[in-house]
Amino acid sequence: MSADLDFALALADAADAISLPRFGADDLRIDRKPDLTPVTDADRAIEQALRALVAERGDGFFGEEDGGDADGVRWIVDPIDGTKNFTRGIPVWATLIALARGDELVLGVVSAPALSRRWWAERGAGAFCNGTPIQVSAVSQLADAAVSGALASDLAALEDAAWHTRALGDFWQHVLVAEGALDAAIDYPLKLWDYAALVPIVEEAGGRTSFTSGGNFVSSNGLISLSR
Repeated sequence: MSADLDFALALADAADAISLPRFGADDLRIDRKPDLTPVTDADRAIEQALRALVAERGDGFFGEEDGGDADGVRWIVDPIDGTKNFTRGIPVWATLIALARGDELVLGVVSAPALSRRWWAERGAGAFCNGTPIQVSAVSQLADAAVSGALASDLAALEDAAWHTRALGDFWQHVLVAEGALDAAIDYPLKLWDYAALVPIVEEAGGRTSFTSGGNFVSSNGLISLSR
């Protein structure tokens, strides 16, 4: 394990120590951002804590809530991916942490403490869930594939072509691609913090990530095509 990955996992530990006690808390504070998406006191506290830890290390930081460094060596953080789930007591949410060196995403960590699962990957070192190596599926035909999509329109377009379709959304569908439980997942246009940690995990598990012409983020096992 490299020093960078060791630090990334320590950041995830710090995030979990904040998020998990706030999950289901009676006094959880929920506000609305200008784009009308929810943000909680846990989102803000995680980002502030991780920003301080990264500053001590001397690296840059870019977070969903308060922005930051747009280039160079920087840690890219989504404090809680799946905030709507978090606010409603649904355990499918996670802290997403990535390290970028210039334009390259060199490692990613997805920590979902309410699910007792954590995924991570570093370039050239493979992908893992709770310390166990993971890899994408070997399904090569769309007719045999399990596909998830964040938008109903994507699922409607694939329902008759794929073997199984489900709307799982957020980080969850993409790490399931990395594990081989799903064969592909389609997301609506994402921000950098939404996908930065996912890219190394899916690709180190043997899969592929890309953006469609419409801007949707796609993860797959690299073998199937989503075109009909």
